[in-house]
Amino acid sequence: MAFDQIKMINQLRKAQNELKKEIVEVEAGDGAVVVQITGELKIKKININPEQVDLEDIAELERWLEIALRDGLAKAQEIAAAKMKPLMGGLGNLGL
Repeated sequence: MAFDQIKMINQLRKAQNELKKEIVEVEAGDGAVVVQITGELKIKKININPEQVDLEDIAELERWLEIALRDGLAKAQEIAAAKMKPLMGGLGNLGL
C-alpha cells in the first residue's frame, strides 16, 4: 500500500471514531420524548417524560417517538455526511 492510501485509511478511521462521539438530541411533544442518536446512526438514549404522556392516547406517544427518531436520524446523517464528504474523494484511489 502506498503512503497516501495508509494516510487515507487512518483519516477514515479517525472520522469514524469522531462520529461515535457526536450526539444529536431531538425532542417531540414539547419535550415529552427526547431521543439521542450518535453520528454512527445508533440510538443512544430515549427519554419519555411520564408527566407529559396521556396513557389514554398511546397513538400520540407513538407519533412523538416516530417524529423524534426520524428527525434525529436525519440530523445524524447530515453530520456523518459532512464529516465523511472530504474523505470520500480519496476512497476511489483505494480501489474500494
